[in-house]
Amino acid sequence: MIPPAFVHELLTRVDIVEIVGRSVELKRAGSTWKGLCPFHGEKSPSFTVTPSRQTYHCFGCGVHGNAVGFLMEQHGMGFVEAVRDLAQQAGLAVPEEAGQPGDREEAARQKQRQLTLNDVLARAAEGYRRNLKASDRAIAYLKGRGLSGEVAARFGLGYASDGWRGLASVFASYDDPLLEESGLVIAQADESRAGDGDDDLGKKRYDRFRDRIMFPIRSVQGSVIGFGGRVLDRGEPKYLNSPETPVFSKGRELYGLFEARTAIRQRGHALVVEGYMDVVALAQAGFENAVATLGTACTAEHVQKLVRFTDSVVFSFDGDVAGRRAAGRALEASLPHAVDTRTFRFLFLPEEHDPDSFVRELGAEAFEAAIAAAVPLSRQIVARAGEDADLATAEGRARFLAQGRPLWSALPDGMLKRQLLGEFASRGALSVDELAVAWRAARPGASAGVAAGRSSMAGRPTSPSRRARPPMRKPADRIAWMLLLESRWWDTLGAADHATLCAIPGWHGELFRFLDREAAEHGAQPWAALRERLAGEPWAASALALVDAEDPAIEPLAEDLSRSLEQLRAAPERQDAMRVLGRI
Repeated sequence: MIPPAFVHELLTRVDIVEIVGRSVELKRAGSTWKGLCPFHGEKSPSFTVTPSRQTYHCFGCGVHGNAVGFLMEQHGMGFVEAVRDLAQQAGLAVPEEAGQPGDREEAARQKQRQLTLNDVLARAAEGYRRNLKASDRAIAYLKGRGLSGEVAARFGLGYASDGWRGLASVFASYDDPLLEESGLVIAQADESRAGDGDDDLGKKRYDRFRDRIMFPIRSVQGSVIGFGGRVLDRGEPKYLNSPETPVFSKGRELYGLFEARTAIRQRGHALVVEGYMDVVALAQAGFENAVATLGTACTAEHVQKLVRFTDSVVFSFDGDVAGRRAAGRALEASLPHAVDTRTFRFLFLPEEHDPDSFVRELGAEAFEAAIAAAVPLSRQIVARAGEDADLATAEGRARFLAQGRPLWSALPDGMLKRQLLGEFASRGALSVDELAVAWRAARPGASAGVAAGRSSMAGRPTSPSRRARPPMRKPADRIAWMLLLESRWWDTLGAADHATLCAIPGWHGELFRFLDREAAEHGAQPWAALRERLAGEPWAASALALVDAEDPAIEPLAEDLSRSLEQLRAAPERQDAMRVLGRI
C-alpha cells in the first residue's frame, strides 16, 4: 500500500506545470498557464493549469485533477504506476506499508532489469534509424509506399542491414547477454566449439532482424519495448516480431498507441487495424488515430488499453475469411467492456484491399465514409449468432439463440444488453419474458461456467433465481465485493474513481490497488482465477470473507456499483483522501 500521506507529500514536491508541459504546449496567463486540451479537440485554449493549487482543469470538456490524475488520464496508467512514475521523476522512494522486504527488493530488481532492457532497445532503434538514412534502397522502398520522411521520423522507422552481425557496430560488446534477452540477437549452439566449458563460447550469435524495415514498438509511456520488421522484397516471414521478453508481450501491446494517443482523443475514436504498414500509411493519409495488433488476435487486454483513452473503437478488417475470423475474436474481446457509454464498430473492407491499399487507391474521403458506415456492435452480435442458422425453421432459431446466448451473457448489465434481449427474442420467435427466464437461469452478465466456479468456491449451490440482497456494511465493502466478482467493471470506472478507491486507507485500498495492477497486467478475470491470485496477499482473508459471507445466488448489479461509489464520495471519512488526490 502507498500511504496517502506520501501521495500528499509527492504532490507538494512536483511542479504540475512541468509535468503537464511535457505533453501540452502551455503559455503563461497571469497566475495560471493555458494550452489546448489534450483530452478533446479544440482550437481555442480552454485547458488551465494552476501552480498554486497544483491542479489542471479544462473548461471545455470538464476534465480536472492533479499531477497523478494527469499521468493516469494522458498515459493510461493505473494509480500505483502513476504514483511510482511521478515519484521517480521527483527523486523520491515510494514507501510500502505492506509486503515483505524480500518482495520489495525483487520488485526493485525487476524494475531495474526492465529499464536496462529498454535502454538496450532504444540504442538499437537509434542504430536502425542511422542505417535507414544511409540506405538508398530502404528509403526508396518507403517512398514507393507513399511515406514521407516526416511520418517515418514520427514513428522512428529504421532499417536492419542484411549482415549477420549488424548490431556489432551499435554495441561495444556483441556477446552482451542483454542483446539476447532483449530479443535482438539469436544465440545457437555452435557444434564446432562444443566442449569449451563455457556455454557462451559454445554459441554463435547473429542478428534476429536482417534486411528489414524496422518498426519500433513503444509502450504507452514511449519506451521502446520491441520491434517489428518487414522484408523489403520477397521473403518469409513477411513480418517478424520481437519474441516475448520481460518488457514485451504481443498479446498486451498495440503498435502505434503511443503516437496515436492525442489523435484518438481529438477524433473521438481509435481505429484498430492488422499491420504496421496500415498504421503508418493511415497516418500519412491523415488518420493518426490508428493502432495495430502485433500479429495476434485482438485480446481483452488490447481492448482494455484502448478504453483507457476513448469510449469509441472501430475495428478495421480485410473482407476475406481470415478478416471475418479476426472480427469474431475482436467481438469476443470487446463484449465485457461494452458498457452503455461505449461504442464498438466493425469495418469490413473489400477482399482485395487492406487499409493501406484502400486509402492509396480510393483516397482518404472514401475511407472516412467506410468508417462512418461501420457495423455497430449490436448488429455484429446478431450477425455472429445467426451464422449457419435458418431463422425460417424452429431448429435454425434454436441454433441462433444457442449461439447468441454466450455473446449476450458476456455483455455488462445495461440498456444495450436489455435491448439485445428483445432483439434475440423477436428473431427467435419467443416473448421477451420467455427468453429472459430461459437465459437468466444462468448468471446474467457472465457465463454459466463462471457462476458455477464461484458457487463451488463458496461451497454452496447456486439458485436459479436472483434473491434480494441484504444491505452490506459500508460502501467500501460493497464496492470491493462487486469488483472482486466482476473484475471487468474496474475498467468501466474513470480515473477519478480509480484514484479515490486506491487511496482508501487500510486493506480496502490495498485490494483496489491489487485490482488496478491485475487489470493493467492481465485484464478481466473470473472470480475463481482472481481468488487464486490474491491468496498470498496479507489482506486476502478480509477480501475472501466479503465474498464467502454472501449468498452465491446474489449477483452484483452495475447500478449498485454506481450507487455505492456515490455514497463513498459523500462519506465524511473520504474527504481527506479526496483532497490528497485533488478531486475536490
